Amino acid sequence: MRMPRRTAAATAALVASALALAACGSPGGSGGPGSASGKVEGQVTFQTWNLKANFKDYFERVIADFEKKYPDAEVKWVDQPAEGYPEKLSADAAGGTLPDVVNVSPDLAYPLAKAGLALDLEKAAGKYRGEYLGGAWQSQRMPGLPGVYAFPWYLNTGPMFYNKELFAKAGLDPDKPPTSYDQLFEDALTMARKSGRRIAMLAGTPSIEDFGRYGVRLMNKRGTEFTFNGPQGVALLRHYKELYAAGALDSQALTAQAESAGRKFQQQSVAMNPGSAHDLENFKKEAPGLYRHIGITDAVNNTGRANMYVQGLMVNARSKVTPAAVAFAHFVTDRKNQMAFAKEVTIFPSTKGSLDDPYFTEEDGTDATRVRVASARSLKTAVNYTPVLLSDQMKTVLRNAVARAVQGKQSPKAALDGAAAECNRLLGTG
Repeated sequence: MRMPRRTAAATAALVASALALAACGSPGGSGGPGSASGKVEGQVTFQTWNLKANFKDYFERVIADFEKKYPDAEVKWVDQPAEGYPEKLSADAAGGTLPDVVNVSPDLAYPLAKAGLALDLEKAAGKYRGEYLGGAWQSQRMPGLPGVYAFPWYLNTGPMFYNKELFAKAGLDPDKPPTSYDQLFEDALTMARKSGRRIAMLAGTPSIEDFGRYGVRLMNKRGTEFTFNGPQGVALLRHYKELYAAGALDSQALTAQAESAGRKFQQQSVAMNPGSAHDLENFKKEAPGLYRHIGITDAVNNTGRANMYVQGLMVNARSKVTPAAVAFAHFVTDRKNQMAFAKEVTIFPSTKGSLDDPYFTEEDGTDATRVRVASARSLKTAVNYTPVLLSDQMKTVLRNAVARAVQGKQSPKAALDGAAAECNRLLGTG
């Protein structure tokens, strides 16, 4: 279920292959490829992304139920490993062998949509729009393109853990963790001062998601240019520079990975850290002293909206069984089947109303439900802050710029101006 890292080269190759294939022709007319009207029949090839090993029984049940409902249709399920998934999509796009229904994240759907290989579901299946959370449906829009190019599927987000004992020792209310960035910065400076710089509030520098949650406009309205270097972006970075200088941001934050940040939190030298139900279970076993003082809250934001990680099911615009492909993609992502999947693994359904189910609103005293309820609550209005067009290479550019600014090697404005310029140059060569 982990979302694999995707190199800029792989994404670029997918773009090139998709565009090359798009030049060869366009989807057919009504009743043929590209049309969702007609009888649900024929064989649908369904490709997932690293799911078969753990969820074989679930998907076989879903497929059997679909084939029972539509006896003239059948589904051939193919599961690809996480490693090399973008390259596999690139090869399929180049060879004209893209499956009928494909598991994609928005960044992988974009080049296929741009090339005309992803069916516009707002046109072909717009009647289903009201079944999904607004933020989830919007997450499948692509910059510069009209329409929606995948059915929203499973979602995820992460709550923040915080150490109530460290808050209390710093004179902060352990039952009122920060909810806005201004409060976070104020509390972080207080904690560093009261602890003699021994306790940092945070262990990581801001990522693109933090810029989004802070309220920074990440791209222009047309999705053609990065704009995270605006006044709000510069202000955010100035705050982090101040935190770093005051000891409120861990001294190893510039090089820390998620795992090392987690260790710092477990060792109680950092007061807040994102996590999951799995982390909470580990704290109970490995750090009972910390576990007794764990608080769970939403990730800080200035927008009132948490960050959403989203997967989708894209329909091949050149499928020869489009009515069946659309029907199947919708079937997998309908409320019943998403709820069933959410009970198999720690994910959340993108269907409207599902997060009001007692499974996501009632705690039973276990760690799993504590985190599930907190995450589900925030997902109702969450959005995907990471721009579809932000490649891994661009993320590295931004991360390095942030590090220079936080250390004082470059002003926040100069660092972000340089990062935006380089990301926009990379955008133009994609």
